Amino acid sequence: MQVKQRCEVLEEQLVDLVVMAMERSENDDASNDECLSQLLWQHLSSQVIYFVLFQFASFPHMVVSLYEKLKGRNLNKGRDHLMWVLLQFISGSIQKNPLKEFLPVMKLYDLLYPDKGMIPMPDVTKAQSTHGVAATCIWIHLNKKAQTDTIKPPRPTPHALQEHCEFLKQSLNNKNLSLNDYKIALLCNAYSTNNDYFNLPMGKLVESIYGDSKHTTLLPGNIVASAPTQPLAMSLLDSLTVHAKMSLIHSIVHRVIKQAKSKATIAQSPALIETYSRLLVYMEIESLGIKGFISQLLPTVFTHNAWGILHTLLEMFSYRLHHTQPHYRIQLLSHLHHLSQSPQTNQNQLQLCMESTALRLITGLGSFEVQPQLSRIFNEPGRPGFLSNESEELNRVLVLTIARAMHVTGVDSFSSTWPREILNQIMANTPHNWSPNTLANFPPSLAEFFQAQPQHRDDKNTLKRNVEAEYKKWKTMANENDIIAHFSMQGSSTVFLCIIWKNLLEENRGITPIAYKVLDRLGPRSVSAHLRTFSDYIVSELNLNSAGGQHFHKAIDSLNEMVWRYNIVTIDRLILCLALRNVDEDARLCYLLIHMLLLKPQDFKSRVQEFVKENSPEHWLQNNWHEKHMAFHRKYPEKFYFEGIQDLSSPIQHQYLPVYFGNVCLRFLPVLDILLHRILEQPSLTTNNLNLFEKILESLGVLYKFHDHPITYLYNTLHYYHKILVQRAAYKRRLVTTIWNAHQEIRPSTWFLTEDYQRFSHEESLEWVPDLDYYVRIIGRLVDTIDGKSPFPNCDWRFNEFPGPAAHALYVTCVELMALPVPGNVVGNSLLDVVMKSSTQLQRGKVMSWMNAVGLVLTALPETYWISLNNKIVETICSLPLTVQGGCQPFQVFNFTTSQTVFAEQHMTYLLALSHAVWHHAGIGQLSQLSVFLRDHLKPVVKTEEQFLYVCHLVGPFLQRLHSERTRSLMELVVELYEILVNVDKSCDHLRYLDPITDFLYHIKYMFVGDSVKNEIEKIIRNFRQALTLRLRFISHINLEEAMTPLAPPMST
Repeated sequence: MQVKQRCEVLEEQLVDLVVMAMERSENDDASNDECLSQLLWQHLSSQVIYFVLFQFASFPHMVVSLYEKLKGRNLNKGRDHLMWVLLQFISGSIQKNPLKEFLPVMKLYDLLYPDKGMIPMPDVTKAQSTHGVAATCIWIHLNKKAQTDTIKPPRPTPHALQEHCEFLKQSLNNKNLSLNDYKIALLCNAYSTNNDYFNLPMGKLVESIYGDSKHTTLLPGNIVASAPTQPLAMSLLDSLTVHAKMSLIHSIVHRVIKQAKSKATIAQSPALIETYSRLLVYMEIESLGIKGFISQLLPTVFTHNAWGILHTLLEMFSYRLHHTQPHYRIQLLSHLHHLSQSPQTNQNQLQLCMESTALRLITGLGSFEVQPQLSRIFNEPGRPGFLSNESEELNRVLVLTIARAMHVTGVDSFSSTWPREILNQIMANTPHNWSPNTLANFPPSLAEFFQAQPQHRDDKNTLKRNVEAEYKKWKTMANENDIIAHFSMQGSSTVFLCIIWKNLLEENRGITPIAYKVLDRLGPRSVSAHLRTFSDYIVSELNLNSAGGQHFHKAIDSLNEMVWRYNIVTIDRLILCLALRNVDEDARLCYLLIHMLLLKPQDFKSRVQEFVKENSPEHWLQNNWHEKHMAFHRKYPEKFYFEGIQDLSSPIQHQYLPVYFGNVCLRFLPVLDILLHRILEQPSLTTNNLNLFEKILESLGVLYKFHDHPITYLYNTLHYYHKILVQRAAYKRRLVTTIWNAHQEIRPSTWFLTEDYQRFSHEESLEWVPDLDYYVRIIGRLVDTIDGKSPFPNCDWRFNEFPGPAAHALYVTCVELMALPVPGNVVGNSLLDVVMKSSTQLQRGKVMSWMNAVGLVLTALPETYWISLNNKIVETICSLPLTVQGGCQPFQVFNFTTSQTVFAEQHMTYLLALSHAVWHHAGIGQLSQLSVFLRDHLKPVVKTEEQFLYVCHLVGPFLQRLHSERTRSLMELVVELYEILVNVDKSCDHLRYLDPITDFLYHIKYMFVGDSVKNEIEKIIRNFRQALTLRLRFISHINLEEAMTPLAPPMST
């Protein structure tokens, strides 16, 4: 069992952050609800509550520390905010802890509330009123605790709070409380530990979102749901204490579970589902929130076969939750693969939702999450199945995600063993091949794995013969039962969709009822296998009949009818399947087919245009999502079952499941991500002389307005396909500007691209070589953001792609730099020059902040960018004064802090400090390359002691990290240091720094490597000059007599 332990350092940091927030509040406009101070307090409150509730910080100690740091400061403007933060913890934990633990709050009250008269009641129509009354709420909870424990209150409620107390008492007598102001929130916050009073305001909240059986509304598919459609506003939820929010979410979960068990026919109200989604974003109620969602609610719903509720929960996860910890997402993925094996879930709408959710979960994994999460869960007992047993598409997408993660993190440079077991299991479940164009972008070890395991595929002629044979049976068999039995037989040929398409082409009479019955008997999981065969078949058939002409267009029309008229396959599943097939030899035709399906007919384009025009992705600010959702589905109803199936004489009936958030446009977004990547992999792919990549972005790029992680998608694309895109500046600019333009209506122009790049995006020419001032500006923006002076617009980071402004600034900076029409090494050199050449323009006291920013950016870019640092190091080591023995005082010159303080720093001093900043932020995959850098680039050029000491200063700070994370790389680096010292020993007549050098080598032995490299270095030490060998004899275990034996004199140069 994990034991929570108080962390005093964290505790003090939290206290300092609170004090800083108090200082900011003194200078802030309190009437502005959207001001930076408000956002700061909101975020700070969440952090303090989380760490105190989970016992990483002690509440009494924090309050005493706050009192000491605020004493005498006269920081009163933020006092209500501070009391609000304290109220959060007090209301949630006072019932379980002794009263004395909360009494230090009284000292804070005396300090911050010296008011002699009564404090007036704040305006209850504003959310700020809940903060204004927080101090009063604390006193009410303290008095209730004293009453419960039958002890005398330490002191009566202060006279200054009397007006607040009276207002709250009067409000309790008002039975007609309204949601138009914040009285309900005030009462919930004040009386959450007093059930006699708490039930009234909380009852009003749940009543407003639960509804009753008398008033109903409709969901898509004519599903009847309870009537309330307007969720509780985020401003109201933010105004509730953690304790009140926990009561609310507990009530909602209890109601959903009760409905799941009772098999209720009326679906939950849209207001309840949206409100539940909003409550799940609160990190401080994680145990009842997302943790309960994954570990309690989902299993209960599945156990009771409540498929409608399951569908709803998956929709919430797909379209409403923004920041969910990775282990919860992997846990849900395992649940989904387990659920997909159940016969009860083998129904079209639910299967489509589960596959779509799984696709989002896989593609949404961060590059630095993939290895720790997948390797952890794969090695757990019972090995939960985060791999699909049947879906080739999901497993292919997982392989692509692993490839991207290995590339971005540089993991392939030191180890490729971790994914091997996972890949072996994938190939056992769903054997498949990858095209040479895709393998060319895989990390080498991944490409070698698949090249070593080629999978047999039926050739086109064999597939054609199979389809012809089955089609002949379809045409000749007479008995309906025999036809259904034959074509729906498990393990038989998966060509039934090919037969339907061929029949549509030749008969032109629509689809027969028997075909519907076969499809229904097969079920969606089997139809997926038929879809893969169909994707291969249609490409080969159109190829055999040549692209173009009447037959070709008729074939495309029949395919469109299967999607939009007969609802046999959905557009997102069909395009995903086509895009992921191994069709290098028919690539042009395959993507022409995709082009004809997506862009020629109006069916999908009109849906996209309508949805984007009428809706906003900022769902947390809306109260009318349901109305817009229903308007779209009324105009474009989505049928999940085969057209006409309800009209058959057979007893086949299908129950639609509630749809609260989703539609075909949102489902298509992850497919669009994958499709664009696959097009990038195809060299010189054109369609009717028009670039397919640009045509798709032109027609469908507006969908990126609703993308969960648009900047991360850009970052991953530009990073992973850097080698391809280096020659395709137009592709880069088009992709970046498409996503920027998609957000123009909802974001200020400064949210992403700099003004420089915005000007470039409007020019016809692709020629642009930014000057150094451009790089100073873009790095300066990041420096300011990290320093707390963000130039980016304020927003609710709980619903943002990134959790804070600094992360946002880093990613948008990297995206813009990778999108420049400039080679990576040029950009890398320019970033280094921001510090190396522009240091006179920077404030001397902030130089380290600029180095830190450059380090963050460089290590987040592909290798061709950050390798520029290695070249500068080699250049510096090969230049004066390091190349001259005795040319400088290394221990003074190399110390950046000391030399900068006295204005004595040199170029090499700056480079050394900048190298440390870069490598400090490097991933272990990048850092493990240090030994290779020493071997291939530094060893041939280092001849003097000064050069060797510079190398030691370069690598010294990173020995501990290599020792902890990559011991093999550390040992290789140490051996290289000794071999470099051989060159120095041979090249120098006299060694002036013998003692510091040997001290450093002993430090390495006793702190990091021990005897692990003894065999390699002993041979080297024996060949050093006598003085050096003598000093190093305890490393090599050479006895004194051997060390004193004279060797041939060292050669001098």
